[in-house]
Amino acid sequence: MGQVFQGCYTALVTPMKGPGAGEVDYEALERLVEFQVAGGVSGILAVGTTGESATLTHDEHSEVIVRIHQFAAERCAVIAGTGSNCTAECLETTRHAAEHGVKAVLLVEPYYNGPSSIEIRKEYIEPVARQFPDVQVIPYVIPGRSGTQLLPEDLALLKRACDNVNAVKEASGDMSNIRRTRAYCGPDFDILSGDDDNTLRMMSEPEIGASGAVSVVSNVAPGAVQRMTECALEGDLEGGRRLASALQPLFDIVTVKTREDSPWGGRLCKARNPLPIKTLMRLLGMPVGGMRRPLGKMTPAGLDVVVGAARKVWENNPEILQPIAETFDVDVGVRLSRLEYRDALAYGKDTL
Repeated sequence: MGQVFQGCYTALVTPMKGPGAGEVDYEALERLVEFQVAGGVSGILAVGTTGESATLTHDEHSEVIVRIHQFAAERCAVIAGTGSNCTAECLETTRHAAEHGVKAVLLVEPYYNGPSSIEIRKEYIEPVARQFPDVQVIPYVIPGRSGTQLLPEDLALLKRACDNVNAVKEASGDMSNIRRTRAYCGPDFDILSGDDDNTLRMMSEPEIGASGAVSVVSNVAPGAVQRMTECALEGDLEGGRRLASALQPLFDIVTVKTREDSPWGGRLCKARNPLPIKTLMRLLGMPVGGMRRPLGKMTPAGLDVVVGAARKVWENNPEILQPIAETFDVDVGVRLSRLEYRDALAYGKDTL
């Protein structure tokens, strides 16, 4: 099919109207797409986990995919997140995307109902790939979220059986598993990092040879993440390391863990993607709105972690966040320093 997945593909957030996360804000969605295109990303993932796929209605899910495809207007690739824990639903969402011209889909492992790797291959991904032979089908390996896992052996069998399975988004965090994927699937298979923090390592390690990333952090730093992947592809590891080091504070807040007090002692609070990145985007003045329940707000301690990371980047490498200031007409330094911009973004300490 000739398509090669290289570079940065932003797992775009889905903007909502108001802090209460009402309707999808399609005007804001267009502005976010333009920001990504201006940043030079290779592509955009529509309605992945970062796009709150779990809480969009079926109609919203399909409409966001179509709108992103229209807004991008072939200036970058668009990958539609059409995966589900129901094959019939996945087929229907993929059909809708394909009918509107989308050429690639991402299929997350079927969460909760826990099929085996063989079942994921035979009862889920292969039926989609065979029914839509003109669409690139990208399996998404993320056992920490899905509770199951497509193994490298079955991924290699998929590649052998279906001409349109030529890439994987790998977020297992298991380097030995990813090395097996390369060994079994061969050199002509694209491995995309699903963990910002592991991207440069996966791209620079010869036994993995990843070709890019599906990135969360590129929601706020599209140009910098794209340049980091380009450095790795060009063999400029020193340049890639400099960018990775500058971006590291942002990579560290994709998930934020804090200890929070209760009447019975402390307990772990884990703010998982997309809550920290969307909170940062709201803080920086980007038009994203709130979260769909059951996701809500960060704790004050978690918000402090996010703000601290963003301040570190702004102080040491302001060019990474400067495009936000220019595109959305905000003063990044002011928004990171004044408490009034933070007041609505965290739970009150007395409610925790």
